[in-house]
Formats: sequence, C-alpha cells, structure tokens
Amino acid sequence: MTATTRVATPADIPGLIAMMREFYGEADLGLDNGWASATFSALMADPSRGLVRIVSSGTQAAGYVVITLRFSMEFGGLDAFVDDLFVRPASRRRGLGRELLSAALEDCRHRGILALHVETSAGNGPAVGLCASLGLHDRGRLLLTKRLTSRAEIPLTRGGA
Repeated sequence: MTATTRVATPADIPGLIAMMREFYGEADLGLDNGWASATFSALMADPSRGLVRIVSSGTQAAGYVVITLRFSMEFGGLDAFVDDLFVRPASRRRGLGRELLSAALEDCRHRGILALHVETSAGNGPAVGLCASLGLHDRGRLLLTKRLTSRAEIPLTRGGA
C-alpha cells in the first residue's frame, strides 16, 4: 500500500486530536481537546509558525508531524523543530515515519530553513535510527526546559508569544 503525505488543514483538526490523544496516551499524558484544537488552529492560521503534515496509508490517516519554526542566531536564520512525530501503532514499521520526516525535510528546504531539530529519548532506538538514516545526528547537547505559564495562560493568537 502506498503512503501519501499532505499538509493538514483546519478540517483535519478533529482527526489530528484523535491521533494526538493516542500519542500522548503512550506517554501517560492527558490531553485537553479544547487546548489541542486551539493550538492546532493557531499553528495553521500562521504559516510563519510552522505546519502540520498527515501521512495516510490507503484511505486512513496513519500519523502526523508538527514542525514549528524559530529564528536561530547559531544558524543565522530560521530553523525548525519537530514538535510531534507520531505513527499509529498498527501502521508502524512500514516506512510511514520516514515518509513524514522526509516530507518535513523537503518542506524545510523549500522554505529556506537552515536546520531541522528532532527531540527524542536516547532509549527510543527506532526514532534514533530513523533520524540517523536521514542525516540527523546527536550534537552532544541537552535540551533544558522550564514552563513559564500554564497551558490556560498561553495566548494562542498571532499577537501572543
């Protein structure tokens, strides 16, 4: 069966939320549908923030990738971050993650993005192997994070950051 990828539209948000719920469930994380819907809507409303791609196998959506953008002093322009990359369990080991990540790399090249970053755990062998096979490598750095607001406080309009 052939895999196809396409850029998601607002009409895809309910299906994206369903897949996001599966993804978050694997990590025992909760998901608020309203928050997820507002977040996808904000991203899709402003292409300068990034994009969402869906991969399908046959007629069924089998996974998605979320790419977010930022300006990087290190790279001297825009770089991108794979914020979410998920393939449904029943569709794994069929090359769909590769299709998503390859499409994301091409989207980035087309937009003039200078680097793409992927965060995964060191113990996630399949993800590390996939990334390495596409030329992504460990730069020996740590990603350290501090949440500055609760989700309810984060403005999702273009004026908020």
